[in-house]
Amino acid sequence: MSIPTPFSHPALMYRGEREYLAGTLPFVRSGLDAGEPVAIAVPGDRLALLRAGLGTAAGRVRLIDMSVAGRNPGRIIPGVLRHFADAHPGRRVRIIGEPIWRGRSAAEYPACAQHEALINLAFAGRAVTILCPYDATALDRRALADAALTHPVLIERGVERFSPDFDPEKVIEVYNDVGPEPVDTAALDFDADALGEVRLFATAEAARRGLTGDRLLDLELAVNELAANSIVHGGGRGTLRVWSLPGYVVCEVSDEGRLADPLAGRRPVPANAHGGRGLLLVNQVADLVRIARSDDGTRVQAHFAVNR
Repeated sequence: MSIPTPFSHPALMYRGEREYLAGTLPFVRSGLDAGEPVAIAVPGDRLALLRAGLGTAAGRVRLIDMSVAGRNPGRIIPGVLRHFADAHPGRRVRIIGEPIWRGRSAAEYPACAQHEALINLAFAGRAVTILCPYDATALDRRALADAALTHPVLIERGVERFSPDFDPEKVIEVYNDVGPEPVDTAALDFDADALGEVRLFATAEAARRGLTGDRLLDLELAVNELAANSIVHGGGRGTLRVWSLPGYVVCEVSDEGRLADPLAGRRPVPANAHGGRGLLLVNQVADLVRIARSDDGTRVQAHFAVNR
């Protein structure tokens, strides 16, 4: 996969606060000096560190807590990166985006790695620079190895080098898997006449597993969108499965449809577009979305945190 020169996507491998600031503050200041719009989307503790380091210049930067805005990695491209870049048409923009940090769960990590790979598709040819910091002391070997696969340039201790392992398509495919179905699953087959039953089944099962209030309404909305997609794009029928994970209720909709676009659900949809918002909406309301695509069909899982 070749990346056109207007787009730049380096990874910053840092060890400790000093290296973090040494790799990020000059990047921000250089952008401001060049008149480029700059955004910083990093976890809250790092955001406070950069705000203090920038001083009064912080007022000229869009500051975003990635642990909130990017809790679901599927929201980051449309809701953070594209949202900022699209607000400045015709101008080069700079963004620091840190989607992977110590504390990300094992369920979240594959979606984070895919996100980093998909950035290369989402911004190919655009005048955007996205610097992605990686904590080389806190993250495991897999995360650092994947960073070399998803970023064409690596920066370490002030030295830039091309990544010989750069292959984002490999990462997209390696994590194209949502895992086996748990034993305690409740399942319902449906067609176009059963969408009402799908919603009732999903909310009843989710409530039985501890989901309440607005989150129950969010789950109902997500399941309705996924089931409608199955009717329209998945052969007119599908299967809904609901189960529990520690702290989460998971809803999965599977069908025989073939989802060819790896950026589905991660592109902003124009206001005048007809349709195309289903997966985008699911990403907005769910805490995590995982998609598995194959020649046999598509499985989409939406995770909803209990008691959050």
